[in-house]
Amino acid sequence: MTLRTINPANGETLEEYEAFSDERLEDTLDRVARAQRAWRRTSFDDRAVPLVRAAGVLRERSDDLARLMALEMGKPLAQGRAEVEKCAWVCEYYAEHAERFLADEPAETDAARSYVAYRPLGVVLAVMPWNFPLWQVFRFAAPALMAGNAGVLKHASNVCGSALAIEDVFRAAGVHADAFRTLLIGSDRVAGVLGDRRVAAATLTGSTPAGQAVASTAGQHLKKTVLELGGSDPYVVLADADVELAAATCAQSRLINSGQSCIAAKRFVVVDEVRAEFEERFVAAMGAARMGDPLDEDVDLGPQARADLRDELHDQVRRSVAGGARLLLGGEVPDGPGAFYPPTVLTDVGPGTPAYEDELFGPAAAIVPVADEAAAIRAANDSPFGLGAAVFTRDVERGERLARDELEAGSCFVNAFVKSDPRLPFGGVKQSGFGRELARHGIREFTNAKTVYVA
Repeated sequence: MTLRTINPANGETLEEYEAFSDERLEDTLDRVARAQRAWRRTSFDDRAVPLVRAAGVLRERSDDLARLMALEMGKPLAQGRAEVEKCAWVCEYYAEHAERFLADEPAETDAARSYVAYRPLGVVLAVMPWNFPLWQVFRFAAPALMAGNAGVLKHASNVCGSALAIEDVFRAAGVHADAFRTLLIGSDRVAGVLGDRRVAAATLTGSTPAGQAVASTAGQHLKKTVLELGGSDPYVVLADADVELAAATCAQSRLINSGQSCIAAKRFVVVDEVRAEFEERFVAAMGAARMGDPLDEDVDLGPQARADLRDELHDQVRRSVAGGARLLLGGEVPDGPGAFYPPTVLTDVGPGTPAYEDELFGPAAAIVPVADEAAAIRAANDSPFGLGAAVFTRDVERGERLARDELEAGSCFVNAFVKSDPRLPFGGVKQSGFGRELARHGIREFTNAKTVYVA
């Protein structure tokens, strides 16, 4: 089997990679399992040294890695360099804080001494998507390695170069030999790897169907999983919002990574009182984005990662218009090569349309009009997803109350767009998955909270 990477800006083949044979896969899993048994016995200080070095290697290679992402999946160069820097940050963050996060926790019992010890699980399989080819991997790998686990990566087939580059970063940094390896395999072989006795757990970032498949296999083998799945994040704009701020922030969030982000703003739930102003400002901000070759430093919006994904997005837009939505901007596939799709804004979006019900994974925005705050919260929560949400209001206490108590999502922001941060737990509810990455919560996900009781 051959895995092929294709430049989405022009449709040309970049590289072809030979998939692992059964023998090579078996040998790799065996090497990683042996490496993990040695790696888990190292001290936190010994693990931290190569993690800090990995941050340095990432920064040294930033331009090359950004260019690789631009070629493989269309990410504009400036956004690629920012992604590399975020990966360096998460390496340094866990190198500094892992020992404190996983320190033994004393417990008062009848024992002379009793406590909880956080011990590594073993080899963790990571099934990762193409949209943030480096960040999705490092936000799993940094805490997993610092906890004493080893990792095997099954990356999306259209970013094989990025997958191998990540492995090389850890190797160059001096992470224990074979403690992190990339598996060049197709999706049809994931179940077999997850079922292997040498694999202790899995983490997946991707679509809800992909998460369901991995969770089902993991359940059969009683293995721990963390799933970060799709999202249709609602951004609520209340009548007392700073509409200029809201429109600019919403457009920025919708266009991050050419609209291909699970936590990008997708549905804009706008109270009627400010709807006209919001639409005018939002359309202007969306329309100002510069679309073109992601290797061009002045470009804001690159192509979609694959032509089939662009076509699926366009079909969702067309069916939404047929269902009653109105097109305010974009909505047409441009002529010429590449998987490009323009900034697109739909309004009068209601239940039953793809723009309301489904995840639009690209630069297409859905404005949902509502009468008041109560209707806004109902519409925001009227989704099978629950990854992120935001609310815009000048009354910060009101916004915080809605974010804390009313919006159904794993991350809720007030007067800002949703983003991941190593210092905060990240994950969703409902069909957006379960478990948490990042912060103290993330590093503990793949540990055994072991009770130690000394009489």
